[in-house]
Parts: sequence; C-alpha cells; structure tokens
Amino acid sequence: MRCDSPIKLHVFSLNCWGIRYRSLHCTERYDMIADLLAREGHDIVLLQEVWSEKDFLFLKKRLACCHPYSHYFKSGVIGSGLAVLSKHSIKDSLLFRYSLNGYPYMLHHGDWFGGKAVGLVVMNIQGWTAHVYVTHLHAEYYREQDTYLPHRVVQAWELQQFVRHTSCGADLVILGGDLNMHPQDLGTRLLRTYTGLRDCFVETDGFDGCEEGFTLIADNPFTDRKELLPFEKGIRIDYILFKGSDRVCVKCEFLSTTKGSVPGKPFPYSDHEVLNAVLLVQPGGGAVKSCVEDDDTVGLAELVNTVTEARTEVKVGLHCAQRMLHTVTRTGALGLALLLLELAIAAVPYLAPATGQPFPQASFYLLGALCFIILLGSLLLFIFHSMQVKALQGAEDQMRLAAGGLQEKLRGQPLCRDGHPPGEAAGAKAVGEDREPNSDSIS
Repeated sequence: MRCDSPIKLHVFSLNCWGIRYRSLHCTERYDMIADLLAREGHDIVLLQEVWSEKDFLFLKKRLACCHPYSHYFKSGVIGSGLAVLSKHSIKDSLLFRYSLNGYPYMLHHGDWFGGKAVGLVVMNIQGWTAHVYVTHLHAEYYREQDTYLPHRVVQAWELQQFVRHTSCGADLVILGGDLNMHPQDLGTRLLRTYTGLRDCFVETDGFDGCEEGFTLIADNPFTDRKELLPFEKGIRIDYILFKGSDRVCVKCEFLSTTKGSVPGKPFPYSDHEVLNAVLLVQPGGGAVKSCVEDDDTVGLAELVNTVTEARTEVKVGLHCAQRMLHTVTRTGALGLALLLLELAIAAVPYLAPATGQPFPQASFYLLGALCFIILLGSLLLFIFHSMQVKALQGAEDQMRLAAGGLQEKLRGQPLCRDGHPPGEAAGAKAVGEDREPNSDSIS
C-alpha cells in the first residue's frame, strides 16, 4: 500500500577503488566503509569499483541488519564492480553492458577487463516503485588527448537509452555512479537533456562538502595530482541524479561530500569522495519532464545540437577505428607473407636434395614463431576492431535516426521571429555533418 505522507530517502554513492593487491589499504578501507554505512543507515547504497565479489560479500554480511537487500552485478572478466545495498526490498534487477569499453591491449588502464555497465534494481519503497540505476563509465586519463572520448560518448548514449526505455512505469528514478565526465561535458549534457534527470548538486536546497561539489580532489592523499591537470583543486565526476513522475514529486533537500581523509583515520574511504543525498519524496505530480516529453522548443533545439555534436564525435572515432582496422589487416598480410616465405624456404631441401637448409635451424624456428605471433595477434585485433567499428556504426545510425525524429518534432513547433523554425541551425548542422570528418583534425 502506498504511503501518502512524504518520505525522506538517504542515498549514498561511492567509487570504492577496490582493486585487490593494487589499491592502497583496500582491506582497511572496506572496514571503514562498512562502519560508515552501519552507522549512518542509508536507504540506498550505490557502489562502484567493488571489483572483488569477496569484498561485496564482506559488506553484505557486515550490513545484513541495516541493509537486508543487496545485489551484485557480474560482468566482464573481473566483474562490473557495481553493487547495490538497500533497506527496501529489491523486486527485480537488470544489467546492460556497454558495447564499447576501451581496448584490451591497454593493460595499464584495464577498463576493458572490467566490463563497464549500468545496473538496474527495481525497489518497492513504501508502495512506490523506484527504478534505481548504478553505473561506471570509462575513465578519461588524458583530457587534452582523450582517445576514449568516442567510447564514453557511446556509453552515455546507451545509458540514456537504457534509462528512458526501462523507467517508463517508475514512480521514482535514481541514478548514481562515477560518470567520469564533467558537468558540462558532451555525455553529461546528452544524459540529462534526453532523460530529464536532475543533478542533486544543482538542485539541492543545502550543501556541505568540497568546493563546487568536487569528488576527485587534490587534498585526497590517494589522488595523483597529475591526473587533475589542468584542474588544480579538483573535478566533479561522480553524480546522484533523480526525477519523479506524474504521481510523485521529488526534490533534493541536502547533499554532502566527504573532504579527503576521514577524521581520526590515517586515510580516506577512497580516492573519490563520498556522495550523500537526502531526497524528499511526496505524492503529487511534480516531475520535471525532459524536453522530448514536454515539447520544449528551446530544449528540443538544444538537444538536436547535442545529438549532432555526439554524432560527429562518434564519426571521428569511427574514422580512427577503421584506420586501425586497416593497419591490423596490413600487419596480418605481412605476417602471412613471411610465413609463406618461410614455408617456401623449408621446402627447398625437399625440392633440391643436394641443397642444404640455407638458414640455421634456430633462426628458422624463431622466425616461424614470430610469424605465428604476428598472425595470431593480428587476427585477435582484427576481430576486436571489427566489433568496435560495428558498435560505432550502430551508435551513429541510432543518433542519425534520433536527430531526424527530433527535427521532425521541431518542424511542428511555432516559428521564430525571423520566420524560421527553431533549431534550424541545428538542422543545418545535422545535414552538414553527414560528411566524413576531416582526417587532418584527427590526432
């Protein structure tokens, strides 16, 4: 039975930086996180980078009294790292794995092995249906030369699609996690504009925490300050987003973050700061709809521009992926030619018995092993880059269809003062960007 009185939901989100044998003080920090959660008793806990299921089971056992419901999302080679703990019953769950997530040969980054995804749990909160999402997008690493930007844009596109298509019947929607994007980055704008989700930091009535809501700060002893350049004080890449519905009005009453090292402890909970949000949920239609749902002319024009910008970025990434695929194909052809040459040399003693083997045996076998490695590596990379090209092409096709649908909707809107439909510039851009990106601009 639904509750007719206002409900206060305490939502917790943290990137735990839980890489066993690599993250500093991992075991001690999980103890601290468990103590914090047991002490403060949040309604919903959204965790990222819980890479070891053993660590999740440790938290689940420690918090069984205050958070009896939990779910761990399994994905990729080492797991998605996503977990949810809750006071409220979890009725259903769903995991969507992003089609692009970095490169397997970038071992020092390791994102590809993590199987980045978005997890959904459906909760019953005093009679209201809440769709709660937790996600973690690909890291940025180098902002000035961000080779992962097309992947992160596609992840943001797939995230907004997943949220829109799975949250239609929800009374309340909450999304938390490490988006690895700044508030005004392309992916963040795409996500918020398309879904109508509201940012707790922007919407909150009260705030206590790091300056400008930073969640990766220079004062955190685990943070490598070189990663923050050119942002000396910090960056905001972790979010709690929310929206209500025609039946439920939601607002953020308070938001707080930790500020580096925990008082009385030698180090902080993680290299990211904790996010704590207090959401006030009350009956009554108070949802802030997305511009697509609300026929907001200005918002639709802005969204056309955003989708067009995203589509252009994806096309640049597609151009680079196709170039890498061609390079791998040429390398494989070279390896095959060397192998055929070696086979021809190996056949010489059989065709002309009087002629000895022209190469020393050790060199002959070493060259054969090298050819085999080149061929095998080229084959694996060919398969990977072919899948990458298909994923980028698929995302670009989806964006093209979406931009066309938005433009049709805009053409049905009232004309501007100059007699042209709003968003005409966006429409012109959408037509112009069908051309291939200039390869000179690709680093």
